[in-house]
Amino acid sequence: MENTTGAVRELDLDETWELLGARDFGRLAYAVGTHPEIVPINYCAADRAIYFRTASGGKLFGVTINQNVAFEIDEIRGEVARSVIVRGTARRLEASEEIEKAETLPLRPWMPTDKFNYVRIDVDEVTGRQFHMEPDTAD
Repeated sequence: MENTTGAVRELDLDETWELLGARDFGRLAYAVGTHPEIVPINYCAADRAIYFRTASGGKLFGVTINQNVAFEIDEIRGEVARSVIVRGTARRLEASEEIEKAETLPLRPWMPTDKFNYVRIDVDEVTGRQFHMEPDTAD
C-alpha cells in the first residue's frame, strides 16, 4: 500500500547517525547456528561505528562465531516515532590502541558487572524511518 499521507518518511544518512549518537540503548541481533538472538545493550556511536562493552558469555560468543549482526534503536516522542536499523560486522577489539580509544567513549553499563571486552560494529548499511502516528479515531 502506497503511503500518500506523509505518515512515513525515510531518514537520510545524517539523520540516522544523529539519532544513533543521541541514544545509548538499543538491541543487538545475532545468530548462533540457526538460533536468532536479540539482546539489549548500552552502546555508543562514534566514527560511524557502534561500540559496546560486554562480559565473556553469550553475546561475545555469539558475535565471535557469527560476526554478521543487526542493531536497532527506536524513539517515540508524542505522535512521532523513529527507528534506525544497522547491519554490519562485529569484532572484539584486541589492539591496545583500539581498546584505549574505546575506553574514552561514554559506555555506561546498567549493571555494575565487569565488562572488559569492547566490541565494534563496522557498519555496512544503516536505514531509518520516521512515522507520524495518527490518533486512533475508530470508536
